[in-house]
Amino acid sequence: MKLVILGGGESGVGAAILGKAKAYEVFVSDFGAITQNYKDILLKHKLDFEEGKHTEEKILQAHLVVKSPGIPCDAAIIKLIRAKGIKIVSEIEFAAAYTKAFIVAITGCNGKTTTTLLTYHILKKAGLNVGMAGNIGQSFALQVATCDFDYYVLEISSFQLDDCYDFNPQIAIITNISEDHLNRYQYKMQNYIDAKMKITQNQSANDILIYDADDDYLKLELHKSKAQKYPFTVLNNSADFLDKTDGAQLIDHIITIKIKQEKYTMENSILALTGKHNIKNAMAAAMTSTLLKVRKETIRESLEDFEGAEHRLEKVLKISNVQYINDSKATNVNATFYALECMDTPTIWIVGGVDKGNDYTTLLPMVREHVKAIICLGIDNKKLLETFGNVVDFIIETAGMEEAVKVAHKLAENNDTVLLSPACASFDLFKNYEDRGQQFKEAVRNL
Repeated sequence: MKLVILGGGESGVGAAILGKAKAYEVFVSDFGAITQNYKDILLKHKLDFEEGKHTEEKILQAHLVVKSPGIPCDAAIIKLIRAKGIKIVSEIEFAAAYTKAFIVAITGCNGKTTTTLLTYHILKKAGLNVGMAGNIGQSFALQVATCDFDYYVLEISSFQLDDCYDFNPQIAIITNISEDHLNRYQYKMQNYIDAKMKITQNQSANDILIYDADDDYLKLELHKSKAQKYPFTVLNNSADFLDKTDGAQLIDHIITIKIKQEKYTMENSILALTGKHNIKNAMAAAMTSTLLKVRKETIRESLEDFEGAEHRLEKVLKISNVQYINDSKATNVNATFYALECMDTPTIWIVGGVDKGNDYTTLLPMVREHVKAIICLGIDNKKLLETFGNVVDFIIETAGMEEAVKVAHKLAENNDTVLLSPACASFDLFKNYEDRGQQFKEAVRNL
């Protein structure tokens, strides 16, 4: 059986190693350059590969293709493979077929990384034999090939779900759905929603779906899932909410978790992370852990000592009583809304990048309440200037991160916050959001 893997990055190389372990004849093809560390791994495992091209004759001999999530569905090589009737799957789909581990899968526009890290942190602290993979950390396929975990916590993007057909996690979590990546989905919101809902498409009444009950999009989609449903809410303060369902609720700073008729509570002040969105992330992680029989004391301790994800509301330094915060992972408007909502001091906001069809008007209330100046960081800032030009006293265009940070430093006064929360993709000026965040941190340290 011939297995072709498109993309020689983390997921592709992991899939290649798993494919070889399962006796496939493996060929890796990357239209760009494969980084040296991944080339070294492919050579070490004696795997056939090419870079800088897609050799159609070799690719179209495949019995199965594993596609990198970064390759668009309408790429020329993908169209040729589909025309030939060759099945294309994601690394998640491919790896899941070769593990009997219990899978917790997490998707959503915002919060999925934090919820994944937090869930993994609780389960690890509870002593479970657990791995973490997907859109974070080491490749899922590589771990399936080389480890023997009893549980996996997977962060899964819509791009990874696009090519999932049989994937069926025992617990699925949807943190929320908001406009994002519409350029990938023909600018049709329903196409994007459908991709997210694939996480629960194969779930049965024996499986579990944990979801945000405050999310208007999700309310319309729940009928598509056959799983047992566990909602969480910070907006519904009805006293009988948890009488009608198992789930999680916030009322007057008290989080209540109810699972199988048993309730326990905790004050939201114990959470290491701040903001309403992080209360929701904590609720999802706590419900998952409770369902997996983790002790309530362990859950509480884990929520108290958890350290958040890098590039997500990450406090970098305080200089002259000005706090610099790196939120480079905020690649959509909704994530930036959450970040601005958390600000409790006058804020200088660094924003911009590759626009993905963003509607910035939803940020206007937060900007009016929290933002004193805006620094645009992108090649094309026209939409930002049009939306916020008359809302703040200062809106300044800059050509790079070092300049943006220096301008912010000049504008900042005692007790201000400088927040990098771009609301956009990073590919105009940076390799990715991690590179953008690292450059921000370096520029701050060089002040």
